[in-house]
Amino acid sequence: MLIDYKDVELRQDDRAILSHVNLQVGEGEFVYVMGEVGSGKSSLLKSIYGELPIASGEAVVLGTDVTHLKPRMLPALRKQLGIIFQDFQLLRDRNVRENLDFVLRATGWKKKAQRQERILEVLSQVGLPDKGDRMPHELSGGEQQSICIARALLNSPRLLLADEPTANLDVENSRKVMRLLNDIRRAGTSIILSTHNEAITEMFPGRTLRCTQGKLERIEEEEIES
Repeated sequence: MLIDYKDVELRQDDRAILSHVNLQVGEGEFVYVMGEVGSGKSSLLKSIYGELPIASGEAVVLGTDVTHLKPRMLPALRKQLGIIFQDFQLLRDRNVRENLDFVLRATGWKKKAQRQERILEVLSQVGLPDKGDRMPHELSGGEQQSICIARALLNSPRLLLADEPTANLDVENSRKVMRLLNDIRRAGTSIILSTHNEAITEMFPGRTLRCTQGKLERIEEEEIES
């Protein structure tokens, strides 16, 4: 089990965001988390990668008890995770290769040759092997998001967290990103993807949850189709 949440409560500024959260995610799963803006989707993902503390309950992520997560434990946990943001968060003052190299150096890759080899591997995996010398502003939105996915894959994570990864993309680029994520899931990496767009959940099969009225609920297929 990669994630095991039992009766978890998430709070921010003394305000309850989500309560009584029970969430289990296993190997190779694709889990959609739906909900309107402000419903708690991003907060749930932040709790998984240690950005938002667990207020109460039991929470284990990739074998780490995150209920009382110590700052010194964060690097080891996040090295096993890949995080994809809707606003890309690429460093604008360096090219694609330098963006990816920055992450590898920060996560302990000391040998330049190994870093360069890994960068080419992930760029090839997302279909952009020839974009290493491009600056972020020279790429389309879809290409920038694909680079963000490559960045998330650098340390071969067991779990990818994608926070509204298609929110800033047109329909065609959204499909490309979703196809890429599904290929990654088929290769064995579990994915949790937050979205407010129901059409996204229909592109590829997965378990669908909804953040609503401070709860995380399972959505049945009939409800999605309606």
